[in-house]
Amino acid sequence: MAMPNSSRGERHLAEINMVPLIDVMLVLLVIFIVTAPLLTHAVKIDLPKANADATQPKAPVQLAIRANGDLFWNGEPVSQASLTQRMTEAAKQQPVPELRIHADRLTPYEHIAQVMALAARMGLSRIGFVTVSES
Repeated sequence: MAMPNSSRGERHLAEINMVPLIDVMLVLLVIFIVTAPLLTHAVKIDLPKANADATQPKAPVQLAIRANGDLFWNGEPVSQASLTQRMTEAAKQQPVPELRIHADRLTPYEHIAQVMALAARMGLSRIGFVTVSES
């Protein structure tokens, strides 16, 4: 009957062989050293020069909505029919201005939703809400 080696006084050493791990890491290091300059290489091209004025963005449209449903276009009172006409004219401008909605705290959401839906139908897709910071 065969006896285990430990009975003869020999001890088994459980060590991890680090040589293959070091070899893999060195190969990866060489790969990264070779490919890194290729990733940062820029192509030099001769771009044409132009002297053009930057387009100035249009001033945003301020639309105020009171709690009772009154509408104000840039501070001027407007009716629902006039609002539709003004939104159509604003949507034809290039670039299309942003519509900034100022609403009273007690304004029913129904009034705000109707104005937003009308603005979307008329082509004003950039809509923002103006609030007052709590200081």
